[in-house]
Amino acid sequence: MLAATPRRIAAITAGMAEDQLHTAPKVGEWSANEVLAHLRSCADVWGDCIAKILAHDNPTLRAVNPRTWIKKTDYREQEFQPSLQAYTAQRGELLAVLEALTPEDWSREAVVTGAGASLVRTVHKYAQWMAQHERPHTKQIECIAITLRR
Repeated sequence: MLAATPRRIAAITAGMAEDQLHTAPKVGEWSANEVLAHLRSCADVWGDCIAKILAHDNPTLRAVNPRTWIKKTDYREQEFQPSLQAYTAQRGELLAVLEALTPEDWSREAVVTGAGASLVRTVHKYAQWMAQHERPHTKQIECIAITLRR
């Protein structure tokens, strides 16, 4: 699923104009570009957690909310295609890391603090979380594209 998401977004949005990609279908809803910005923010945060877990034995990580992290980026203001290219490249790098993991690596853990009670999270949990989180957002981009192409 992680490999398919960038390709699926590219296919869904192929041929759409930049202004369409930055247009929300209704007031209060996200544009395709805003959804992509959110996915990039989540990939930054959760991908960083995976990297830290793999680099350190049982690290303690401070939880970072992707909705807070996005405020430190310009993802929402970027043009869609360059943003999608950056997301695709980042995903390729993550997949290269994940594909090389041993079963033991997938089970590596971190203690995550700062979002209520401390939690134990594994590399597998973060990768699974990312994949499951992206599915409805990819569908959201598809619905946006269908609406704006009418």
